Amino acid sequence: MKIKIAALSVVAVVLAGCQTGQQLDTPAATLTAPTKTTSSVKRLPLPAAPVDVAVYDFPDLTGQAKPNESFAEYSRAVTQGGGAMLIDVLKKTGGGNWFRVVERTGLKNLVQERTLIENTQKSYGRPSGLPPVRFAGLILEGGIVGYDSNELTGGAGAKYLGIGGDMQYRSDVVTVNLRAVSVQTGEILASTTTTKQVYSVQIRGGAYKFVTAGELLEVELGQSRNDPGSLAVREGIELAVYSLVVEGVRQGLWGLQDKSQEKRLIQDFDVKYKNPAVSSAS
Repeated sequence: MKIKIAALSVVAVVLAGCQTGQQLDTPAATLTAPTKTTSSVKRLPLPAAPVDVAVYDFPDLTGQAKPNESFAEYSRAVTQGGGAMLIDVLKKTGGGNWFRVVERTGLKNLVQERTLIENTQKSYGRPSGLPPVRFAGLILEGGIVGYDSNELTGGAGAKYLGIGGDMQYRSDVVTVNLRAVSVQTGEILASTTTTKQVYSVQIRGGAYKFVTAGELLEVELGQSRNDPGSLAVREGIELAVYSLVVEGVRQGLWGLQDKSQEKRLIQDFDVKYKNPAVSSAS
């Protein structure tokens, strides 16, 4: 009977803490956490000249909904803000010195605002002081082209005398494609594809014991951790931008301010990403 009374007390405390108007003690907002590729993108050597690029869209081409074994899920498996992420990565590449990104996603709003300024100035007999809109030499196209669920699954568990636990894990794979298209000729000058794994882990533990005859005490604890899908997509985009920069240097599409660094940049990239076995061995 004492166990039942204690259990009711715990429930009462939990319900008391769930009253409306209570604010949860949640962490404050923070800037987006860096990924494993962020530092490599930010530390790229200075370019010989900034590259003018435009991003119209970077859509989710997978059509994949969130994996759910219990019911049909209508939420998308990956973020729908790939274009905003790509622009943010481009603006931070090489400390913000590599790309000049022109606004194209909100081009309608930009044109409408410029038209409003020009019409207002014309109404008051003032000459328009707006400079022409900047053009882009390259259009960056592509998108999130793949999301493979349950690429790797597994788990383990054990119990002894009513005490034990288990662990389950799952791995999904996100694939990103990025290509640079020449505005003058329409030729695809460079293209790259990257993949990033998304891990989910669940750990549970429990114990049960007969306290008295006919009364069983059972305790269960658990925790699950999921890699944020948005960070996985961002890391894939960062690597795609990094790869595109290196491939452009390799093909002579653009160069570094310090020409002596170009060979080293290409070699380091090839060792780390095109021949990772050599990189891990070293």
